[in-house]
Amino acid sequence: MTEKEKMLNGKPYQSFEKELSGERQHAKEMLFDFNHLHPAEIEQRNEIIKKLFGKIGANFTIESPLRCDYGYNIFIGENFYANYNCIILDCSKVTIGDNVLFGPSVSLYTAGHPVHFQLRNEGIEYAFPIEIGNNVWIGGGTFVNPGITIGDNVVIGSGSIVTKSIPSNTVAVGNPCKVIRQITEEDYHCYFKNLKME
Repeated sequence: MTEKEKMLNGKPYQSFEKELSGERQHAKEMLFDFNHLHPAEIEQRNEIIKKLFGKIGANFTIESPLRCDYGYNIFIGENFYANYNCIILDCSKVTIGDNVLFGPSVSLYTAGHPVHFQLRNEGIEYAFPIEIGNNVWIGGGTFVNPGITIGDNVVIGSGSIVTKSIPSNTVAVGNPCKVIRQITEEDYHCYFKNLKME
């Protein structure tokens, strides 16, 4: 098994070997171009994302700067929006559904390092996939750890650290992120807390 195959299969691997280092360098160069294009050059910016990511829907907006490791492990549905400073460490597959919103400085980390220092000193890493469902809003400054699934219709409060999977139709917040309530039909009638839609 190559180091890349180990990485993609949840095995311990060496990230600084030649193939993976070269692929990360390629992604860095594409992201450099993306992050330095004029904001009016929307088509050029979107073309870079289409070439970099494994899949992305026809309708999306990603504000710069954006950072990722490889790009080809990122699979995104329709109507995606990512605000400034999004980071996706895609050493494993990242799947994002339709109608997903990221606030500023949202970070998805599929990558991790062993607890024991000797293994870290040997350059060992691991990666587990992240899956985000449809109709999800992740508030600004949120971190999502390896191996997490976030269900459909979820709201993650800003500043959360997501260390465990979050079920569908819930609001979750905190460090560590925990479900605080279910989303109900009553939420349809309010736009913020108890402020009613007119």
